[in-house]
Amino acid sequence: MNVRYDMVTCYVVRPDAAGQLGEFLQLRRAKGEFLEGAWGAIHGRIEGNETAWQAALRELREEAGLTPLEFYQLDTVNQFYLVAGDCVWHVPGFCAVVGRDATVTLNEEHDDHRWIDRARAATDFLWPGERRQVEELTREILDNGPAKTYLHIKL
Repeated sequence: MNVRYDMVTCYVVRPDAAGQLGEFLQLRRAKGEFLEGAWGAIHGRIEGNETAWQAALRELREEAGLTPLEFYQLDTVNQFYLVAGDCVWHVPGFCAVVGRDATVTLNEEHDDHRWIDRARAATDFLWPGERRQVEELTREILDNGPAKTYLHIKL
């Protein structure tokens, strides 16, 4: 069995119409791409000498054309097994906060995007590990939990 740790996930949140952080960005995988048609967060590989957080920022720019106003690490690491490659993956998560007026510009890996209310996050993220990360993100970052200050990454 293999173990990999060269992938990151970046969740994007923005204020809702009332100005409270509460909408999650989801991108739909384009035809012919891995997980074609699935809605999800931003995912990507760590390249060269990048740190995990640098890879998350790069993937955010590449996949959605976004630059965060605030940026956070998550304490929860998504762990999962894939039969293809007989591999256990360890994937750190990050949270990018953008403005309500931020314009999403998709790359070729995706063919659509949507903003979902935080109430739908528990059901609209596909994978159990992602839902655990979203739960932490909601509790600690959106709801100003006790760890928020320590999860913040200064850019």
